[in-house]
Amino acid sequence: MKKIYLILICILSVFLVWTFQYINELRNQGLTTELAYGFFFGGPDHPFNPKDAVPQLDYSKESSWASLPFIADEADLIPTGEAGVDQLNSEVDVFFVHPTGFLKGSHWTDPLEKDSATKENTQWMMANQASAFNGCCSIYAPHYRQASIHSYFGSDKLREEIHAFVYQDVKKAFEYFIKNYSNGRPFILASHSQGTGHSIRLLAEEIDGTNLYPRMVGAYIIGGEVSKSWINKMNDIFICDSPTELGCLVHWDTINVKNINMNMRRYKNNICVNPITWKNEGPLSNISESKGAVYVSGNFALDLIGDDNPKGETFGPLEAPIKQYVQAQCKDGILFASDQTGTRFQGFGGSNGNYHGLDFALFYMDIRENAILKVKTYLDINSNQ
Repeated sequence: MKKIYLILICILSVFLVWTFQYINELRNQGLTTELAYGFFFGGPDHPFNPKDAVPQLDYSKESSWASLPFIADEADLIPTGEAGVDQLNSEVDVFFVHPTGFLKGSHWTDPLEKDSATKENTQWMMANQASAFNGCCSIYAPHYRQASIHSYFGSDKLREEIHAFVYQDVKKAFEYFIKNYSNGRPFILASHSQGTGHSIRLLAEEIDGTNLYPRMVGAYIIGGEVSKSWINKMNDIFICDSPTELGCLVHWDTINVKNINMNMRRYKNNICVNPITWKNEGPLSNISESKGAVYVSGNFALDLIGDDNPKGETFGPLEAPIKQYVQAQCKDGILFASDQTGTRFQGFGGSNGNYHGLDFALFYMDIRENAILKVKTYLDINSNQ
C-alpha cells in the first residue's frame, strides 16, 4: 500500500512541477496567469488577437439579430395572463444588448456558431430578459461577437482590450438600428451584465449630448458596474428617482438580503435604483408593492468546460407572475433582495448570495409595468407639444 501511495505522490509531484513550468512559460511569453486558468478550465490558452475573431456581422441581415419585431423569436414570449403590444405597430422601440452567454471554447470572442449552447443561451436571454419589454415596445436585439466569460478572469488590461473590440459590434448594430429601423421613433436602451458594459459606452458616446437624447425614453442598464462618478460626467443623462422620470438611467446589482451587513466595497460607488419603488437608494420596499417575479423558462448552459454543442433547449411559454413576491432595498450601491434559499429561484442565485442571475426574474413585472408607464408618460407629454 505504501508503494502505491509513493507512486501517486510522485505522479502528483511531476504534475505540479509541469504545471508550474507551464505557467512560468506563459509568463515568459508575456501572457498572464489567467491564461493558465484557461488551460485548466477550458478557456483560451493564447493572447487575444483581433485577427483571430470571425468577421463582423452584417446587420442588414435578419440572421444578425437575436430579436426583431417582424420575426417570431423568444423575445415575443409573454407571461401567462399578461398582454403584449403589437410590435409591428408600436410607437416606441427597445434596443437590447444581451449579457454573456459564451462560456467556453478556445476563443476570446464568440465565433457565432449557429448551432451551439451559446446560441441557446442567447435565446434564454431573449425569453427571460428582453421579453420584459414587449408590453410596451418593439424589440431589437443584435447578435454580436460577445467576449468570452473567461475575459472576466483575466487582467484589467486584457478584459478592456477584448471588450473594446467587442463594443464595435454593438455600436455598429445600434447605428444600423437608428438609421434603418428606428425611423425617428423614441427608444429605450436596455441591457444586462456584459451588455451593460457596452451600453454605458453607447450612452456616453452616441446618445448623451446628441440629438438622440430627446428620443430616449429611458435606460434600463442592469447588472455589472455603473458608477456614480461615471454618470456625473454626463451632460444630459441622470439617475432616475421616480417611476415616471424620463431620459434617465436605472441600474441595480442584486444580492441576498442576508448579506446586508457585509462590507462590499467594490459596490460603494455603484448606482442603485430600487426596481420596486424606482427610488435612488431609500428604505426597504413593502411586499405589497412588488408587481411580480416571473420564473425563468428553459435552462441556461453554465458549463465552463466541455464542448459548445447545443443542448436542445426550448423556451416558453412564460409562467404567470408571482405577485407580491419580493422586497428590496438599495444600500451602499447594492440592491438587497429577499432570501431565495429553498425557493425555485435558488438555482439561479450565485455563490455568496450573489443574485446576478436574478436581476430580471425577481423584478420582471416591475420592469415590464414601469416600461409601459414610462412610454405612456413620454407619448402623453410629446403629443401635447
